[in-house]
Amino acid sequence: MGDDSVERKSGCGLINAVFGRRNICRRNPSGSIPAGVNNVARTPSTPNSKRRRGRSDQTTFLDSNVSSEKPQKPMDKSIARPVQNHSKAQPMYHQNHQGRNAPDKATMAKSAPHQGYGQGRKVPQAAIGISGELESLINDHQRSKGASTLVRASSGNVMLHGNLGNLRQAGGTGNSNSINILNYLPKTAKEENTLPNGKYPTSVMGNVVKKANDELEKPTSLCRALSTRMDPETLKIMGNEDYKNGRFAEALALYDAAISIDPNKASYRSNKSAALTALGRFLEAVFECREAIQIEPYYQRAHNRLATLYLRLGEAEKAMYHHRNAGGEADPDYITKAKSVGVHLNKCTEAKRLRDWNTLLKETSLAVSCGADSAPLIFALQAEALLKLRRHQEADEALSKGPNFDVDDCTKFFGPIGNACLLVIRAQVDMAAGRFDDAVARAERAARLDPNNKEASTLARKTRTVATARSKGNELFKASRYSEACVAYREGLDHDPCNSVLLCNRAACRSKLSQFEKAVEDCTAALKVRPSYIKARLRRADCNAKLEKWEACIQDYEMVIKETPADEEIHRALKEAQLQLKKEVKVGDSSGGHDVLIITSNERFRDCITSSPGLSVVLFCNKPGDTQTMQFMEQLHKRYPSVNFFKVEVEDHPSLAKSEGVSSWPTFKIYKTGSRAKQIPGDNHDLLESSIKFYNT
Repeated sequence: MGDDSVERKSGCGLINAVFGRRNICRRNPSGSIPAGVNNVARTPSTPNSKRRRGRSDQTTFLDSNVSSEKPQKPMDKSIARPVQNHSKAQPMYHQNHQGRNAPDKATMAKSAPHQGYGQGRKVPQAAIGISGELESLINDHQRSKGASTLVRASSGNVMLHGNLGNLRQAGGTGNSNSINILNYLPKTAKEENTLPNGKYPTSVMGNVVKKANDELEKPTSLCRALSTRMDPETLKIMGNEDYKNGRFAEALALYDAAISIDPNKASYRSNKSAALTALGRFLEAVFECREAIQIEPYYQRAHNRLATLYLRLGEAEKAMYHHRNAGGEADPDYITKAKSVGVHLNKCTEAKRLRDWNTLLKETSLAVSCGADSAPLIFALQAEALLKLRRHQEADEALSKGPNFDVDDCTKFFGPIGNACLLVIRAQVDMAAGRFDDAVARAERAARLDPNNKEASTLARKTRTVATARSKGNELFKASRYSEACVAYREGLDHDPCNSVLLCNRAACRSKLSQFEKAVEDCTAALKVRPSYIKARLRRADCNAKLEKWEACIQDYEMVIKETPADEEIHRALKEAQLQLKKEVKVGDSSGGHDVLIITSNERFRDCITSSPGLSVVLFCNKPGDTQTMQFMEQLHKRYPSVNFFKVEVEDHPSLAKSEGVSSWPTFKIYKTGSRAKQIPGDNHDLLESSIKFYNT
């Protein structure tokens, strides 16, 4: 049974489980294997081309040649030493398959002698073909001429310095091999024919044409151009070696080149899937595994690889299906993990239906820990739960921890409906984070993918409205029309009340209009959903400084400095706030003593009374205050260090004295935990001390 059968039955598992929709991801089957087999031109064998017998030590994770045909006795190839005038070499591999003796697993892995490939890699000489011939020609020329400047190599000849044909080179550098696939031939045009800016001049390199100022050919394209004269099994062996050494991009290029020659070999597709997985391109890896199973339906290694990928992508049902078809390749732990992921996904579905966001947050985390660590829809559900809980910053962080796959690949894998659901959540997170243009683009694309999705259509209109309001407000602010800018930002907040960017922008307008208290409120609201929003914190610190709320100002500056320790301007503002705070504290007598804090504003008074723990005593008096009364307060402060003592100079704050019911001064007022407890005339010192004793016990 092919890979499509389960997908037709289950649809896209995660979408069906979480969003209650079915999506059948259909594909066109690839072409069948051609009936013919390749004819391979061979030359008589030489003593150095004999092969050794033995088992392959190829890594089990990568696939060796798994041809079901009984291998015939392999024939050795020899590389004829060329004369001065070379004739064009015969092709080493043709697209029809008749008459080819397929190299078996053992001979391909352990044939001897070995021919060097790049630095530190060895492949069978018999499998090298034209590549080995070119290498031999190069080495002979260097030994005989003492020259190391190699300019061009084509499939039929080698053109060296002094006989360049249509290529010209003004000087050369020594040839050095590289482990990169782009450099396994001599320095054809990658280094020797590049300009200082790293691009080719107008020239022709064999069958690759470069125009002036064009970018370098991609590794895959160049590899495909070079590989048309090579055996695909050789390319696969080279790719396996690159994979084992951690050079996944080079391995991918080699597997891709092998597929371009023989697209109907399942092992090439499976190995390419392994390289894509190592590069984090999981959806592309799934597509390649599907191709491998289309070619060879009972290919157990591809089934096992696909089961692993589906588990990581959160498709529990598909993972279990392919695990059952993996046979001896199956990892027994995966079936347990897949069942656990399925259980948690069902709980996610129920939690979302009940709008139980805390449970949804918990179940998505458990699903990730059970193995679905690359499932974009699980991370999207986690972000949605955090958005509903008004934890916008954590929602953005949760989505950034998940995979970031190409939108078209997501549409192909999850289907239009599933990808629309994913894009809706991403658009909401983008808008909460202030990425309005991205939010609009994603919401509109979601609406196009699923025209029947009312949430996507509503979100598309909402994002456009909010983005327009932000742009309009910014233009008005630049024109110094702050009142109108406030109105524009408020229009956006009507559609998205907790948008931190709009709140912070409106706070800037209110600060310009000297509405500092309201500006602080907007900044505080923005910081509740995005605690690390530095712009809002700086704006609040500035407004608190203008309100002379130095403690709050200092606290905000200190938090900003933790994030930006090298900002000298913030350090200067912090020092200024600390200096202003010290000026508020004055000593009651010249001999020194305990501090009596002088109240400088109505807001400062409320902060001190409500935030100071325990008992507070406030003296309302004229400037500078009665000397005898101030000395008595100092004595009380020494005897009762846990009591807070404050002084209000009535001339500077008449409204404060009136609001507190003080009509004559000096007058003491006692507050306990922010509430008025007792009012005492300023000259009755005994009553004041006895009252402090009573309320302080």
